[in-house]
Amino acid sequence: MLYQLYESQRAMLSPFSEFASASSKLYSHPLSPFAHTPLATRVSASLDLMHRLAKEYEKPEFNITSVKVNGTDVAVQEQVAVEKPFCRLLRFKRFTDDVALLTRMKDQPIVLVVAPLSGHHSTLLRETVRQLLIDHKVFITDWTDARMVPPEDGPFHLDDYIAYVQDFIRHVGPEVNVISVCQPTVPVLAAISLLASKGEFTPRTMTMMGGPIDARKSPTAVNNLAMNKSYEWFENNVIYRVPVNYPGGGRRVYPGFLQHTGFIAMNPDRHLKSHYDYFMDLMQGEDESVEFHRAFYDEYNAVLDMPAEYYLDTIHTVFQDFSLVNGTWEVNGQLVRPQDIKTTALLTIEGELDDISGAGQTRAAHDLCSGIPSSRQFHYDVAGAGHYGIFSGRRWREDCYPQVRDFIASHQDETGAPKKRASRATSAAAAKTSGTAKATQPVAAKRAR
Repeated sequence: MLYQLYESQRAMLSPFSEFASASSKLYSHPLSPFAHTPLATRVSASLDLMHRLAKEYEKPEFNITSVKVNGTDVAVQEQVAVEKPFCRLLRFKRFTDDVALLTRMKDQPIVLVVAPLSGHHSTLLRETVRQLLIDHKVFITDWTDARMVPPEDGPFHLDDYIAYVQDFIRHVGPEVNVISVCQPTVPVLAAISLLASKGEFTPRTMTMMGGPIDARKSPTAVNNLAMNKSYEWFENNVIYRVPVNYPGGGRRVYPGFLQHTGFIAMNPDRHLKSHYDYFMDLMQGEDESVEFHRAFYDEYNAVLDMPAEYYLDTIHTVFQDFSLVNGTWEVNGQLVRPQDIKTTALLTIEGELDDISGAGQTRAAHDLCSGIPSSRQFHYDVAGAGHYGIFSGRRWREDCYPQVRDFIASHQDETGAPKKRASRATSAAAAKTSGTAKATQPVAAKRAR
């Protein structure tokens, strides 16, 4: 019933939002006589803010049409490599007429970015993809809003998520390097573990960023909610059926608007201040700040529904039973054994101020992957970064990305031995984090000294 009430409210607010948008332009357009009346700027700013608070936010586009590679503009085309009911595998293919540069790009590493299925669209990783495209061939998982998937396509469990990841790894091939951000760190580690146990090829590297590998360590508000409420509470209080006006009408989901409400509730003061600052920037004509606010909230407010089966499986497996770290997780009758991974290099990354995945939660992967030699295990703490800072913004570009790039580049041969010595950036990482984090393996610590 709650979903239907939400849809009714959205339908009622939609024309009001459009009216507020049109009225705002009426009081701001230089050719309008109303723009020259007293308080016109204040009225226009107020109506614009009302429009943004009441509007519906659709899924944004990646809008990555070009990147600079070695100082040269390279065209980028978004292609669908694989399409499944609940996910598309996208490829960002680069084009250039520069023969030397094209040859160089063909030899660059292949990266599969596994985006979170946790409320936001994969476009949340737009900056991650844009930066990776400078030095890599990039694929990304683009998860489908569950309300758009017809019920006849069946349910989608956490086991299905793992199967999707395995299929995508097989599609890209043995040269793949996998990067998982936040939520997918757990199912990605499971997927690679199962591939190793079966004797199939595993990725050359796996980079895990800000994920709940062991949610018992430094639990955050998100962890506490999942741990302190019973499985039945989640099933009875946050699972609803999609209204009939969507293709997925009747499907059981965890609605995106509930997840969005939770996001806002974590930092209400910060969001209130942000909207107030936006209003003042409109008043003062601070166009750059205005556009930054709009771009951020266009992404932040665009949410998707998650399949109920997948959401409840994640709550039970990751946050209540801790099945991965306890060694009790079975997927289709096969035990998940991270210790079976032998040749894949591992890098874990955490944000110093992460309030979603606490300190040590991602780093726990090193204890589980005991089959990987210590010389191929690395950890990096991003000083001063929150959860989003490790994959977006200045700290991602200047601090985190160089570590990821150099880690991948140094593990690109097929034998498992580094092709070249770790770069200064990788060595500096261990030295830089010596106060807030230490390199996982003795080799990195030795290089830092």
